[in-house]
Amino acid sequence: MKNTLLRVNDAIYKTCVWVAGLAIVVMSMIIPWGIFARYVLGSGGGWPEPVAILLMVIFTFLGAAASYRAGAHMAVTMFTDRLPEHLHRHIELLVQILMGIICLFMTLWGIKLCIATWNQFMSTLPTLRVGITYSPIPIGGAITLLFVIERIIFGDQSHRRAVNYELVEDSKEAV
Repeated sequence: MKNTLLRVNDAIYKTCVWVAGLAIVVMSMIIPWGIFARYVLGSGGGWPEPVAILLMVIFTFLGAAASYRAGAHMAVTMFTDRLPEHLHRHIELLVQILMGIICLFMTLWGIKLCIATWNQFMSTLPTLRVGITYSPIPIGGAITLLFVIERIIFGDQSHRRAVNYELVEDSKEAV
């Protein structure tokens, strides 16, 4: 069971990395195109900027989920590093609980935001619903919440090497 959950979370993590990376690459191509079209061709379109902003929102929320699981997120540990060693585990649990609350807030209120703006359309992209543009918020919140729960139950996965779960089904190397 544990290996199955870790395998699923590995797939979700890799998907987040790929989607966030692809969003950055596409955004990096759209912005120069918008500048080229406006200043060289003299006919700038209205779509490059809102699409680039949407891609940045996707990159931000899915990239944040991936960086959280990878242990690459920002953490200020100046205070906690100075606490006695026996309190570190309790502080870590408190941090994970608070992080879970934030993720739950993002997920629930993000869904409400998407529902509330579903019938509105982007002025620069009239076929795109505003609710869709806000969807990376609850999706990123839910994925990060999944990674928070994983960290609470199975511990930090950022230093775990990706392994072939079929070969080491019940081995400690799979964790």
